[in-house]
Amino acid sequence: MKYQVKIKTLVLLLFTILLMTSQNQLSSNANTFSLTAVANGLRNSDGVVVFALYNRSDAFPDENFQKYFKILTGKIVNNTSTVKFSNLLPGKYAVNILHDEDKDGKIKKGFLLPKEGIGFSNYESINLMNRPNFSKASFDLFSDQTMKIKIIYM
Repeated sequence: MKYQVKIKTLVLLLFTILLMTSQNQLSSNANTFSLTAVANGLRNSDGVVVFALYNRSDAFPDENFQKYFKILTGKIVNNTSTVKFSNLLPGKYAVNILHDEDKDGKIKKGFLLPKEGIGFSNYESINLMNRPNFSKASFDLFSDQTMKIKIIYM
């Protein structure tokens, strides 16, 4: 009888812990969002598109793709590539993309300028007077969102 009470108490305790853990998981997942990033208008369907997501101003822009928060590679179909970043906490983010035509993970450059397509959230063009920065490229994510990012070829 004594052991039955202890076993029932132990089972009840384990059930309570399991319930609390699953509630924490549900509440933490309920406060996350997704970002679907779309790059269309690619000049060809060669290679892949690298989508890098940033959540810190000191990491952006990141020419060498080393300071990103999350990174995904998208296949190209009909000159368009789409990826989905999931389980993102609410906050400020920016996206940097590369049309990596030769699939080497690096921006191929000519004389200082990229030979492959690049893009940044909230940018339609870039030049010496309109250089990418986190302040302009960033956006607030407080719900599931889809963002189209223009590919820029120099």
